Amino acid sequence: MNSPQDDVLIIGAGATGLATALALSDAGRQVRVIDAGALGGATSHGNCGTITPSHAPPLAAPGVPMRALRWMLSPQAPLYIRPRFDPQLWRWLARFAARCNRQDWLQSTQGRAALLNDSRQRLADWVSRHALDCEFAEKGLDYVFRQQANFELHAAECEALQQLGIATQVIDGADYLRQEPAFNAGVVGAIRFPGDASLRPDRYTAELGRVLRARGVQIEEYCALLSFDPSHDGVRAQTSMGEQRARELVLATGAWSPQLVAQVGLRMPIQPGKGYSITTSHPAQVPSRPVALKDRSVFVIAWDGRMRLGGTMEFSGQDCRLNETRLQALEQAAHQYLRQPLGETVHERWYGWRPMTWDDMPVLGRSPKHAHVWLAAGHGMLGISMSSGSGQLMADLITGRAPAIDPAPYRAERFQ
Repeated sequence: MNSPQDDVLIIGAGATGLATALALSDAGRQVRVIDAGALGGATSHGNCGTITPSHAPPLAAPGVPMRALRWMLSPQAPLYIRPRFDPQLWRWLARFAARCNRQDWLQSTQGRAALLNDSRQRLADWVSRHALDCEFAEKGLDYVFRQQANFELHAAECEALQQLGIATQVIDGADYLRQEPAFNAGVVGAIRFPGDASLRPDRYTAELGRVLRARGVQIEEYCALLSFDPSHDGVRAQTSMGEQRARELVLATGAWSPQLVAQVGLRMPIQPGKGYSITTSHPAQVPSRPVALKDRSVFVIAWDGRMRLGGTMEFSGQDCRLNETRLQALEQAAHQYLRQPLGETVHERWYGWRPMTWDDMPVLGRSPKHAHVWLAAGHGMLGISMSSGSGQLMADLITGRAPAIDPAPYRAERFQ
């Protein structure tokens, strides 16, 4: 190869790719970012923007397989699997189910907590240092329950979370309703995570783009990666806008990563978990902080002039249709919990694919087979939450600096 045009070429202008670009720019590297669509326009766009060390426990937990069997054939349940012949999905589900034990749960919890805690503190620093105008708020997050057994199950996990540095407060239902008049009667309890935060995700990615462009970083939208060819001294990438050359290539491509890495003989067992959201105008009465309606796995967050309901998990492949039943499940949960469940105007009904690994941890680090290819994908439902920590970890590994957290739990070798 001739001298590479770019030092680092990042594929994917979502939260993880942009955060990696910012951390590399801070380290003095010359970076280019390309994306097949608009900046921040895919999975990073329509989520609820919560920054959640509280979500350190993975989905793969003891008891989940039995609950999932009850849910999986109900189109309105928190988890829905559309019946179809899909051997890759069933192999993924088998590996996921095998991890639903206490030992693996604790291992994933520790790995997720390290990245989430680092991201939480780093993001606050970035918002201040780079003046990111993204409605960042440090109000915490509440899990709210109407089912006593579910409340007690989650309250029992609080001690383990406290040991990982994640503060919790258990609140009686009557006390909570006095604090939060936006809720209907019937709340049996709540768990508050005062260390959590939130932001508006579309503005967050737009602000990262603003900072990067002001530094001279090239961000090319609607520029799809078609193929790439690693060699001993760099990578040649073929895109819809022509050839790009770089010393290092970072794949931050979310749910599309398995198809791309398969071109160079790698396995990345990521399934697209389809999530939904509804964004409306701001009702007169909303919860005072972001909340998870935990019995229904639905989030509610209010911003300036907007409120968003988000959640559910649907394994239906990369099906590009809006499933009205799943959207109705969001609305029904809001009606059950909230006095004013929706604003008068619906601004957006959205879906996106969360890149789910079976151990519920991302893949971060160098490709096991190619010295100049780097992987940054598989963040599941926590792409925004983990973005700043993931970006800094990737930058540290690429530049050879000592990382702030142990990178071992996120290495791709665990899947090869």
